[in-house]
Amino acid sequence: MTAAADGLAVPNSAGTAPPASRPAPPDACDAHFHVLDPRFPSPDAWRPEGMTLADYGRLQTRIGTRRGVLVQAKYHRTDPACLLDALARMGGDGRGIAVVHPNVTDAELRRLHAGGVRGLRFSLWNPADTVTTIEMIAPLGPRIADLGWHVQLHLSAAQILDHAGLIARLPCSVVIDHMGRLPPRQGPDHPAFAAIARLVEGGRTWVKLSGAYLNTEDGPPDYADATRIARSFVRLAPERLVWGSDWPHVTEAHKPDDAVLFDLLSDWAGSGAARDRILVDNPATLYGFI
Repeated sequence: MTAAADGLAVPNSAGTAPPASRPAPPDACDAHFHVLDPRFPSPDAWRPEGMTLADYGRLQTRIGTRRGVLVQAKYHRTDPACLLDALARMGGDGRGIAVVHPNVTDAELRRLHAGGVRGLRFSLWNPADTVTTIEMIAPLGPRIADLGWHVQLHLSAAQILDHAGLIARLPCSVVIDHMGRLPPRQGPDHPAFAAIARLVEGGRTWVKLSGAYLNTEDGPPDYADATRIARSFVRLAPERLVWGSDWPHVTEAHKPDDAVLFDLLSDWAGSGAARDRILVDNPATLYGFI
């Protein structure tokens, strides 16, 4: 999808207007979204609605992105069937981040790679619903390094500080989810920002400019506290940032406006060139888009 649409309603997204900022550049990438598809089994009794790949396609049309990075949802646990099905339908415009346990076979990792997977996610921020553990990261790091994959970490600021040594020792690249989940009032003054900065300066760590609503007490439309955090990362290393919508915003009872979230990036980036780098060049490098 390349052209934003006027008045397009998207499931699990507030508003219908296209972004107010200038249109997305060709090959713009949404580097963080989820698909929850009830066609595929899940142990959850809850059935998701409006969260399929077809629903996400409406969001692409609305905001103007073409490429996307599908992050396996906790709803599907470690079963990659939904992930691989969606990636096959996205063709060369999709890449995937899977969730596995250390007992995964090498043959399965190769199968996932052939299907478009380029990383493993460890979402540990909320210990009440995590599918993985911190102890699983070190055994898997060397195995995915040989594939050119990265570890994607959704950790709290405190967890980043606690495990900074482990993260620094990983032999693969690392992606920090949702701007490091820094406490909004402290933002870049929190010591976890300096820890992330050291990792980024080491040359193998990236940060996702995503989840403004996860990093705010001020809220929309400006998300002023999250904006302060995002701008600090832009000043730190614009060449190590990617942007993601986090659609369908499964943590939120009241869904954000994805056009507003997309517009925030123009404000955060500070220039059109920096914005386009974050939307196109950086994800092409990180995820291997051709």
